[in-house]
Amino acid sequence: MSERQPRRAWGSLESDIMALLWAATEPLTPGQVQTALAQSHGDDRTVLAYNTVLTILTRMHDKGLLQRQPSGRAHAYRPTHDAATAAAAQMRAVLDGPGDRRAVLQQFADRLDASDVEVLRALLERTDGGAPG
Repeated sequence: MSERQPRRAWGSLESDIMALLWAATEPLTPGQVQTALAQSHGDDRTVLAYNTVLTILTRMHDKGLLQRQPSGRAHAYRPTHDAATAAAAQMRAVLDGPGDRRAVLQQFADRLDASDVEVLRALLERTDGGAPG
């Protein structure tokens, strides 16, 4: 009986690819992404097919997460935004989504460590508490 490969968590492949691209000093081709993913997991069983990597990169490009440029017979990909900007956009999407905005902010604030609280407090004071200007 063959051993079944566990499925990745939803969105984890995109997250892994984004982390690779943010760490890269230049845009990466699908082949480079495929190799880097295999190296980062250190397990031959987790090597993804080139076409799978290309499909994910194309979908991420279509979502506006990546930019691409010609590189030989392929394209090279790089993130549209840096990691901090992307994380802030995700946080904003959660706040703008359905649900109790205050409760989301409360849960977020309750889980911050003391140093993050100080950073957030300083940022809020700098922007006058976020009040409309």
